[in-house]
Amino acid sequence: MVNNERIGELATWVGDGGVVVLSGAGLSTESGIPDYRGPSGMARRATPMTYQTFTRDPVARRRYWARSHLGWRTIGDAQPNAGHRAVAALQEAGVLDGIITQNVDGLHQAGGARDVIELHGNLSRIICLRCGMSMPRAAHTGRMNAANPGFAATVSAINPDGDVEIDDAELDDFVVVDCAACGGMLKPDVVYFGETVPPDRVGRSFALVESARTLLVLGSSLTVMSGRRFVLRAARNGIRVAIVNQGVTRGEPYANLILDAALGEALPELVRHMDRADTF
Repeated sequence: MVNNERIGELATWVGDGGVVVLSGAGLSTESGIPDYRGPSGMARRATPMTYQTFTRDPVARRRYWARSHLGWRTIGDAQPNAGHRAVAALQEAGVLDGIITQNVDGLHQAGGARDVIELHGNLSRIICLRCGMSMPRAAHTGRMNAANPGFAATVSAINPDGDVEIDDAELDDFVVVDCAACGGMLKPDVVYFGETVPPDRVGRSFALVESARTLLVLGSSLTVMSGRRFVLRAARNGIRVAIVNQGVTRGEPYANLILDAALGEALPELVRHMDRADTF
């Protein structure tokens, strides 16, 4: 049950305009994509791939690509949920100044949002670490299928970063595909743990936050500094911070308004409340 009083207060803030959204994995769980730290992630013990391991360990890299080759189907087939569509509706109404997402699934854009800053990249793109070539994931998947005809494995769990859990014994014959242009190492165009978010994305995000009236955090535990730093900056600058999330977050000491609720329920209700109040 959504707290209508909190929704009403949030609607007033959002109606003032100048809102910047910071979204995390909790916004996409209702689209079937698990998270690491929220309710859907509690039962898993998955260790995310690090940049150092991916680039330095050929065995770990082959394991990742095999698992990602299977897991991408879940990410690629995922559809935006009511929460994504509600964010797009708020943007269309002109009350959002920007959207920053920690997610790598592209569901904000699929739900109708535009000009999204993808802080951690997007799994639908593949890049070469040597020549910088970029290609769509679909094209890369075609090459992987050709190099591994009939590859299949029993999937025991799906991880948030687009790979799956399978038995290592099923990976022995898997072939990793390199860059067709230069033979270099290919990698999904996402920021791995241990890798630095490109400075231009961070700078653009800080600029949005610093000019906002309200920073609206959606579905993020704010456990890692990559997202929490924007909450810290907003609080330091006297900018209102509102958090809508299921479960506790590390941003609570800095928040002016907290709503513990499912995003797919709370955000459409926020839009409806603003419609009824003729806030748009």
